[in-house]
Amino acid sequence: MPESSAPPVAAEAPAVSTTTKPRRQKKTPVLPPRVSYPFWFGGSASSMAACVTHPLDLVKVRLQLRTPEAPKNMTGTFLHIVRTDGVTGLYRGLTASLLRQMTYSTVRFGVYEELKRQTVPEGQKPGLPLLIGLSAFSGVLGGISGNAADVTNVRMQQDSALPRDQQRGYRNGLHGMFRMFREEGLRSWFRGVGANSMRAALMNASQLASYDTFKVMLMTHTKLGDTTTTHFASSLLAGFVATTICSPVDVIKSRVMSASGKQGIASLLSEVYAKEGIRWMFKGWVPAFLRLGPQTICTFLFLEAHRDAYRKFKGLDA
Repeated sequence: MPESSAPPVAAEAPAVSTTTKPRRQKKTPVLPPRVSYPFWFGGSASSMAACVTHPLDLVKVRLQLRTPEAPKNMTGTFLHIVRTDGVTGLYRGLTASLLRQMTYSTVRFGVYEELKRQTVPEGQKPGLPLLIGLSAFSGVLGGISGNAADVTNVRMQQDSALPRDQQRGYRNGLHGMFRMFREEGLRSWFRGVGANSMRAALMNASQLASYDTFKVMLMTHTKLGDTTTTHFASSLLAGFVATTICSPVDVIKSRVMSASGKQGIASLLSEVYAKEGIRWMFKGWVPAFLRLGPQTICTFLFLEAHRDAYRKFKGLDA
């Protein structure tokens, strides 16, 4: 008999890989360790920034309160101040501005950081709604505490643009506050406090909360880390957001504080709208951004420098 052929060998099944492709894990931000910094750091950093950006703040106020015969743009206003008052005229009201930062910014930064430390668990990324709420609340407190110095600051910046018989002649921030108290009563210290507190809440919510948010985003999605480049980019974006959101309230605040009468905000708004239309809301936006952008950048760079020096002094970086 013919030899029977061997049964066919079944083909080997392809090996099944037991390893699965690892899932892409969500990258978590590497946040710097939490440190309890001194309460006054925000006021100190803001005062340093004010020394750099005060001329831009002066030009912004002059544009918001300009008379019909005054220059209509930033460059013209800048040159007009230098021609009429000299270079030192660009720093008119600086003492009141520093007094304002020592009160307003010390409170708004200090309260915000303390509330954030108490409400956000260690190592966790703070949510934007929480940051907005905390920063808005601290902004209201800061606006109230710094209102008297803010009124004095606006008046001193506007003084030389007024007719000579209407000029107040405040020598410095403290002199202006005492003159206001003696001549107009304690209520003058709280002139425009409603608009100022609203503006402070918006400023804090748009500046501090957006800075923290942009900073965490850059540290999470880029390789920059907690560096000066991150601080600069975050503060620049925060300045753009803050300028746009705060522009309408900033215009109202300047006009209310510069007035000596008892005109209310509602009547002032109706009068301004009748004369200038909807454009009043963003009047002086460019000089406001050119002031607030550098001011925001300088403030946060100085603030981060304060923090870095404090950590090194305390030996916390190790």
